[in-house]
Amino acid sequence: MKLRPRLLAILALLALAVVARASDEMFDFETLRYRAKMLAAKPYEAPPPRVPEWLLKLTYDQHRLIQFDASRSWWRRDGLPFQLQFFHPGFLLNKTVQLHEVSNKRAELIPFDPEFFTYDRPKLQVGDLPATMGFAGFRLLYALNKPNDELGAFLGASYFRMLCERTVYGLSARGLALNTAEPGGEEFPVFTDFWIERPAPGAKSAKVYALLNSESVAGAYRFTITPGADTVMQVKAAVYCRHNSTVFGVAPLTSMFWHGENSDTNHGDFRPEVHDSDGLMVFTGTGEWLWRPLTNPAAVRVAAFADENPRGFGLIQRDRKFSSYEDLEANYHQRPSAWVEPVGNWGRGTVRLVELPTPTETSDNIVVFWVPAQLPPAGEAIEFEYKLHWFLDQIHPPAGFVVATRTGYSQTHESELRRFVIDFDGPYLHQQNADPAIESVVSVGAGATLVYRTLQKNPFNGTWRVAFGLKPDGSGRPVELRCFLRKTPHVLTETWSYLWNP
Repeated sequence: MKLRPRLLAILALLALAVVARASDEMFDFETLRYRAKMLAAKPYEAPPPRVPEWLLKLTYDQHRLIQFDASRSWWRRDGLPFQLQFFHPGFLLNKTVQLHEVSNKRAELIPFDPEFFTYDRPKLQVGDLPATMGFAGFRLLYALNKPNDELGAFLGASYFRMLCERTVYGLSARGLALNTAEPGGEEFPVFTDFWIERPAPGAKSAKVYALLNSESVAGAYRFTITPGADTVMQVKAAVYCRHNSTVFGVAPLTSMFWHGENSDTNHGDFRPEVHDSDGLMVFTGTGEWLWRPLTNPAAVRVAAFADENPRGFGLIQRDRKFSSYEDLEANYHQRPSAWVEPVGNWGRGTVRLVELPTPTETSDNIVVFWVPAQLPPAGEAIEFEYKLHWFLDQIHPPAGFVVATRTGYSQTHESELRRFVIDFDGPYLHQQNADPAIESVVSVGAGATLVYRTLQKNPFNGTWRVAFGLKPDGSGRPVELRCFLRKTPHVLTETWSYLWNP
């Protein structure tokens, strides 16, 4: 009996020693990579539920009443260039992440605290919210256009999105895409933990680390975020597979396309176009630029562009005129584009584009990602690095590019023909007068016949217009189309690529 107080004291000291030793451990990307490797070596275990049931029963409007208190923004009182704000769990946000601050390579947990938030419902009971609950996600603040502007956010599964100067939120990115559009269904890996480095005074970049986990994979990620007119995220990842997926999608981007100038209908909407992105742009390893206008298909469509060591791909909002959208609330003309620039050689694979049908503008229905031709055996590291650009107009082909795609039927002449009208522009083309040496090259795959083709210089806006008509062969099979301009021996534009369903 006399030994019990002493034993308790010894146990308490041992516990403190364990905590102290844990806090003294160095944190960097290599330690995170090792943690992911060890995690992947074990069978997957779903994280325990941390969100109280009453929070999940909140309605959308009730959950919106819970607001982050801006005066409590992390690092605001220190006057640092980047700040953090946290998202409150509840409603559909039923999974949480653990957030840590990294300072001098030491990581310290940021516990959940109701004092971070304002609860505009007097009857809302906040006393039963544990400090271990975690947060739904977080946002980064930076003086992008003005002090304390929102720069980006990590929220939901492995989703994140960023802003550049003079933009509003649009498309998103993800950590990984697994079995997207495959018959067995898609797997959604999630970020479970984040570590955010405390920025130095005057820092121009923020650094975020994340741990990814799901049934098939575990991975370590590092994001180095440099805001500006072209906000650049340098992404470095090491992913370990418990078992290899059928489709392993690297650097996925997710966007929305409801209707545009190439659509057969505007669904009764008053706006001419509604989309976050209007095309897929690819810069191939052979130096060819491709432009694939997006569509809202009647059924799921998957296109694969084979390549080796791609130089870049992305979902682009190329049409920047307000008159194309006429939307004073959504401001689609200010949605950023996103461009994946590989670091190093990615080898052989495909840029895969998935287009899903959507009846409204509220659902993301466009996904694009890189699929390596081969993966190492399960358990070995899959490493990749890329720069992810969020921008308005800074990245485009150096030569001519597509500015509009229109298609339809004539109501007066040869009504059975499908007509395509493609407008090209660019510094060189814009300055050229009508020149018979400039010609259009149109390729039509099996399933249709090219009936006519014309090329004209548009005297009203300086663009060059290609128009052609197709007659389907009656088989109903999709027809692959390609078009570009050349002045032998020079190619003057990117290659327009389109899949037409007669």
